[in-house]
Amino acid sequence: MTTNDKVSDYISFPKTFESYRWYKPILVFIISFIITLILGALIVAVFYLIMGPDFIISIFKGGAESLNTSMNIFFTDLIIIAFIPSLYIASKIVKDRPFSSYSSSRGGWNFRLYFKALAIPVILYIIYLGAESLILGSEGTSHFSIAFLAVLLISVPLQCIAEEYIFRGIIMQTLGSWIGIPLIAIVIQAIIFTLGHGYDALGLLETLVLGIAYGFFAWKTNGIEISSALHTANNFSLGLFIMLGLEASNSSFQLYDKIGGIVYLIILCIIMYYVGKKTDWFGEIPEDSQNIGLLNF
Repeated sequence: MTTNDKVSDYISFPKTFESYRWYKPILVFIISFIITLILGALIVAVFYLIMGPDFIISIFKGGAESLNTSMNIFFTDLIIIAFIPSLYIASKIVKDRPFSSYSSSRGGWNFRLYFKALAIPVILYIIYLGAESLILGSEGTSHFSIAFLAVLLISVPLQCIAEEYIFRGIIMQTLGSWIGIPLIAIVIQAIIFTLGHGYDALGLLETLVLGIAYGFFAWKTNGIEISSALHTANNFSLGLFIMLGLEASNSSFQLYDKIGGIVYLIILCIIMYYVGKKTDWFGEIPEDSQNIGLLNF
């Protein structure tokens, strides 16, 4: 079974629910934001007690350059991950539509889809970053540890999924339901996604391209599993090379680095889309889709 003719368009999916009202997504977002702030404050308090005030200050003042240790990354990831339960609670309070509808219009989150989609981009990102390191040399110092590896394998994917719920989920779906033109919704959410990153102009340009690519795949596959996989592959691979000392965590970039990154991303998206269209593996609807994964409720 495929998504081609049996599934509602993901971007305008909220409008298919009887309880839909144009203002309800605003209520969901506000409540989600407030709950995330509360959970974030609790996370900051716990880390403040365990790690001390200098830890908190160094992260908030250090920007991207401070995200080069397992504990720093884990701390920032947790605050973003907090949006997932916040959105779930908000959707229950407002009762506009099921939480699973933010995952996809195919019956909720599909973990099988997500993990299958990870293989190609992870391999290609590692090849690309490895070649870049061989040509340009190492840019950082090694931070390898079991804790760092655990963060890359657990909290980084969850952080990426949380961002997909924020930008390709509630924001893009809300814009799509209001405007009714998918491409406009994709571009606007990508701009908002870009503004949420504190990079220089070159870094923001690459982030904009990423946001458009993630939005495109969420639209074409009627869910955020593929965009989450691409997002995870990007952050995981970069984190892996930072851990090994082959890359450095920066908020400013070189022109050749970002142009190369954008060209690579376009090539990756073409490969992913070609494979998906040829095999339809990212468009499948498993027969047990109603029971596949924790995020389907």
